Amino acid sequence: MKATYPKSSVFLLLPSAIIQNLPSKLALLMMGAAALSACQPTDSVSNDTSNSEHAANASEDEHPLTSEHVDNIEALAGVPMQQLISFDPQEIKQGGDTGISITSAESYSKPSSNLTASRKGSFFIGNAFFKQPWVVAPASTDSRDGLGALFNVAACQSCHIKDGRGHAPMTADDDADSLLLRLSMPATTDEQRQQLQDSLIEKVVHPMYGGQLQDRGIQGVPAEARIAVQWTDKPVTFADGHIETLRAPTFNLTNPGYGAFDDAMMVSPRVALPMIGLGLLEQIPDDDIKKQASNKGNSDISGKFNWVMDPQTGKRALGRFGWKAGQTKLITQNQSAFNEDMGLTSNIRPHESCMPTQTVCLNATTGADEQGNGKPPVEVNDDVAKFVEFYTRNLAVPHRRNADDKLVLAGKKRFYDMGCQSCHTPRYQLPKTDDDHLEQHGQVIYPYTDLLLHDMGDALADRTIAGKLPPKDAQVEFLANSYEWRTPALWGVGLAQTVDPQATFLHDGRARTLMEAVLWHGGEAEKQQQQVLKLDKQGRAELNAFLKSL
Repeated sequence: MKATYPKSSVFLLLPSAIIQNLPSKLALLMMGAAALSACQPTDSVSNDTSNSEHAANASEDEHPLTSEHVDNIEALAGVPMQQLISFDPQEIKQGGDTGISITSAESYSKPSSNLTASRKGSFFIGNAFFKQPWVVAPASTDSRDGLGALFNVAACQSCHIKDGRGHAPMTADDDADSLLLRLSMPATTDEQRQQLQDSLIEKVVHPMYGGQLQDRGIQGVPAEARIAVQWTDKPVTFADGHIETLRAPTFNLTNPGYGAFDDAMMVSPRVALPMIGLGLLEQIPDDDIKKQASNKGNSDISGKFNWVMDPQTGKRALGRFGWKAGQTKLITQNQSAFNEDMGLTSNIRPHESCMPTQTVCLNATTGADEQGNGKPPVEVNDDVAKFVEFYTRNLAVPHRRNADDKLVLAGKKRFYDMGCQSCHTPRYQLPKTDDDHLEQHGQVIYPYTDLLLHDMGDALADRTIAGKLPPKDAQVEFLANSYEWRTPALWGVGLAQTVDPQATFLHDGRARTLMEAVLWHGGEAEKQQQQVLKLDKQGRAELNAFLKSL
């Protein structure tokens, strides 16, 4: 049975006590660490809706949401669907009490507003390690040496520009600084297939290039390859004749450093995701994510959760971070990025990011320091890892702007009428747990994501290096195949290009605007994309105003 619901409308120096209690090399590094500040006026959105009659209201038959699915969304939200559709003052604080009201280039770089003074020191120390480049070993800066031998970037901030999203190279000559390529091979043995089905391995890696292409190397170590992209225009016509020109990427690898690539090698371009609100997403209970996979209630929407191997515990767990939900929590996400993006070892990822055949990489000098207690020497010690985890957990989500604007509310109604909340689950009530995540406890948040994997169609699917679509039973990241992508959170998306004017959208950065991102939706979201194509000029303005308000 279909559900029915109404369609209405300091510069702050670290306290000396903190510095005194740090290891000496951390204390030296942190002298002068500063907090970011400045609140700028919000942008205004026009209230002129004199011509706002909807040209094409979607009917229930076009986007059926069953009672089961509506009930599930309402249970997670703790409020009726109608309250979600209408103006809700609480939604202005989409990150709950952690949020901030800054609308500048620093909108993604502030600490949770409910972070106490006694805990801010850890945030700013983590910020320093996130922003400052690591260097080649040996170096006098031994708290940040050990870069490489193969790597993509030297600092986290190089990908997550101002803690925001990355972008694809604009031309074939541009470096892929905030985009990387994940690699995988099809399973060829029964043992590999069983390991993938049981989530015992993430993927079948390439024998010479591993699971991620690293396009830089320290002196004397050849890079694995150079990444180049070519763009092809793809015009899309709306029902009223308006044409939106999309761009489709073709990724090429040149100058292979360790032998030829296999035509069957699957290539997955990934731009960096924004860092805001990750601690809040980490606190969404597993059961809340799982129940959405089993209660979609829409024959076209069939999201699934990724079941992954946690490298910290060695046990299978729910994946929620990354473009394919391949990471279980922030500490493993961070240390995997340290290892694969920068070639840095840690207690969770203690081995150099070199394949057995890459002897020049394996023989390069490392910056690993003894840890004691039987632990292997590593480059990112546990203290650094904890500071970076605390930092990434507490980057605040900016408040919504103009949430009560008539144009924004009209666009919000369209968003719901078209059934976009089928995947972009709007609201959650976080529990109070017995961990140290004090800032996130009990918050009511509006991330607009179900954290599930969805088949987004052939157009957005990864290809092989030869340009072919892989079979749908080829797993590329635990249970995820090339066609499936985790629903990204939408909070803060309206400020993405305020933070970085070059920021782009979707997993490979092909979309230059939010409307382009919407128009690339296919697969499970094909019906929603078709509804968007029926929108006239006013309808497009309304939907865009809503998205920009987030």
